[in-house]
Amino acid sequence: MEINMKAFIALLENKFNNNQSEMARNIGISKYQLNMILKNNGRNAGKKVIGGIIKFCIANNYNFMDYIFLT
Repeated sequence: MEINMKAFIALLENKFNNNQSEMARNIGISKYQLNMILKNNGRNAGKKVIGGIIKFCIANNYNFMDYIFLT
């Protein structure tokens, strides 16, 4: 699985007003982890990150398939 970075960045901009700390808190990861995801274009996002995105999407009635590619 990998992150759809275009949709992920749009979520950061639109839902969180570019507030990385708030997004990281809502996904359940550290701001450092979020920064590494953004810096590395989503590469090496582990289970915790992917799981956090899925949980966030379910809790907020988003389709997690819009944010995660199943590879």
